[in-house]
Amino acid sequence: MSGQEYRCVDAARGGLMFMRPVPGVGLGERVRIRDDQGRERTGQVIRSAEDVILVQVFEGTDHLNPEQTWVRFLNEPFTVPLSREVLGRVFNGTGEPRDERPPLLSRLRRNVNGAPVNPAARAYPREFIETGMSAIDGLNSLVRGQKLPIFSGSGLPHNQLAAQIVRQARLPGEESDFAIVFAAMGMSYNEARFFQEDFEASGVLGNVAMFINLADDPAIERLILPRTALTAAEYLAYDLDLHVLVVITDMTQYASALREVATAKGDVPSRKGYPGYLYSDLAEIYERAGRIKARHGSITMVPVVSMPSDDITHPIPDLTGYITEGQIVLSRELNSQGIYPPIYIPPSLSRLMKDGIGKDFTREDHPRVASQIYASYARALEVRNLASIIGAEELSGSDREYLRFADAFEQQFVGQAADEGRSIGQTLDLCWQLLSLLPQQELTRVSEADLAAHYQAEAAGEAPVSA
Repeated sequence: MSGQEYRCVDAARGGLMFMRPVPGVGLGERVRIRDDQGRERTGQVIRSAEDVILVQVFEGTDHLNPEQTWVRFLNEPFTVPLSREVLGRVFNGTGEPRDERPPLLSRLRRNVNGAPVNPAARAYPREFIETGMSAIDGLNSLVRGQKLPIFSGSGLPHNQLAAQIVRQARLPGEESDFAIVFAAMGMSYNEARFFQEDFEASGVLGNVAMFINLADDPAIERLILPRTALTAAEYLAYDLDLHVLVVITDMTQYASALREVATAKGDVPSRKGYPGYLYSDLAEIYERAGRIKARHGSITMVPVVSMPSDDITHPIPDLTGYITEGQIVLSRELNSQGIYPPIYIPPSLSRLMKDGIGKDFTREDHPRVASQIYASYARALEVRNLASIIGAEELSGSDREYLRFADAFEQQFVGQAADEGRSIGQTLDLCWQLLSLLPQQELTRVSEADLAAHYQAEAAGEAPVSA
């Protein structure tokens, strides 16, 4: 650590500090800043050129007088202390406590930017993670090491869904090896209290490490918070051999902070004002999830992305879709009908689902019954569209059965209570109750053995009972 301080700040605005060149300063170097009131702030060098040094100040640059600001370059990257005691704690974006408890004391400190992983060392994501949500477990299954984002819109209950996943997620048969890292950016005080109190009341907080950035906290802190949270997740996964689920909300807040800093830096804007390196920056975060050969632990990621104006082609969800392995899409129409969680099945997809379900992971009939449910619901939506044109009374008897199936599917399968967790067995049994509303000859994607074992002929014509 250098003992020399410099007073060469030219300007400070938008969370950035512009300094005259200092010899030997490297990109990513940690910085300690002391203002004219003796208060200290932390920062990181994000540009080191012959004409200027640019420092991002995580506590913001409000009330920072450039002429009376002293800067010390610490000749080290930005690091956070790590130990198993991160579980059950609440931190801010730089790893400082938010729970009125002492700072974490540990000799082990890790660079928040992580260590590069050789792609050849990555193991293929496999094995089922149960979230307790039928629309996810049954039709868009999450597997260890996967990145499965939730695409939402303003006002939709994505925070409630994220909290329920944190409460209910588990590894069937391996609960003791499971931990959760929860990272939240730009949320209100009430939202932050909701998450903390919800986790405390459900008894899961002791197995959760929380990293929180509030709406009135400096926006620039949001650029380091996901990296700090993922550094903790990597320690839990690869040092302590735990399977870690990382839930991040909301990546749109992160991207907005990135755009704000890029504008202040003078970077050339791209789509909708976001910098051209938005894709690589998001990939730098998302690609820290996965599995590594010869390591027992894994990191699975569920980031929440709120879509501005419900536009799934907006740069943030669009680029996220290229990097991740599927998406869970929330529907404003289902939400207006009082269906929770309002997961819209047709555009939702888990590309790795096939590698985490079936005989060795969930149940032998799972792949086929999921395919049949998809096909039947797609047919039912076509019938619903036809009924809106010609009227339900003009439909054939078979088509009216599909209409009834669609209503039951949305109300009983997609919809479930905010405090209701279903096992994968309950979810699959509910699938068969729904399919039994349709004539057996319509079920062409399941085997004769499946029908003999699970089709409930007496349930045809009756509304299914929620598991």
